[in-house]
Amino acid sequence: MNKHLSRSITLLCIYLMIARIGYAQERPKVLVFSKTLGYRHANIEAAAAVIRQLGQQHGFDVDHSEDVSLFTDEGLQPYQALIFLSTSGNLFNADQQAAFQRYIRKGKGLVGIHAASTTAYEWPWYGKLIGGYFDRHPAVQYADILVIDDKHPATRHLPTVWHREDEWYDFREMNSDVKLLLKLDENSYQGGGMGANHPIAWYHEYEGGRVFYTALGHTEASFEDPVFQQHIVGGIWYAIQGDLATGSKN
Repeated sequence: MNKHLSRSITLLCIYLMIARIGYAQERPKVLVFSKTLGYRHANIEAAAAVIRQLGQQHGFDVDHSEDVSLFTDEGLQPYQALIFLSTSGNLFNADQQAAFQRYIRKGKGLVGIHAASTTAYEWPWYGKLIGGYFDRHPAVQYADILVIDDKHPATRHLPTVWHREDEWYDFREMNSDVKLLLKLDENSYQGGGMGANHPIAWYHEYEGGRVFYTALGHTEASFEDPVFQQHIVGGIWYAIQGDLATGSKN
């Protein structure tokens, strides 16, 4: 073989190996989406900043936007998961809905935090995707959360009973196929309306994609709490890769 050709082939192989290593180490990217057309939570900006910091610590990159025009095939393509951070209202037109559906059906992920369940009431597909719609809530207060599934990366660090302060949602139109992670003990607070089976966090696979939802996160103090932060990180990693065996990439 011509020595120049041999050298060129060797250099090409080295380049391909370097490119392969770089691809393998590429960090996944998520989009924090926080557009609101209804009630807007005061902690959204601070919470988005915390999620960006968590991404730096746990191995994923974070963009933050409220630009609904990103909901096209091209606009969503860079992201392995979307994080709906207390979104509210009917946000999407028909074309944006279709792009969102195609995104999920490609096997991508969605994380819903708190008011994500107050979004798209007029779009039944989204209701099934997120797992249930917000119905009502009493005043912010302390309550006991019962851990139903301690194997998920969003819950395995939690105590069996997690006592914390938040705004406790009741839900309607629950998707019966969701897998329950946490539920509320309604005997531990005032104003609950769902009885003994009161879901407050769950996950499921839906039309090829993965969804994690937690109703927690109303207060700014939530996002300053390392225990809650790990709850969110575990949910994000599940949405990114669907692996229940891990919740962080340090």
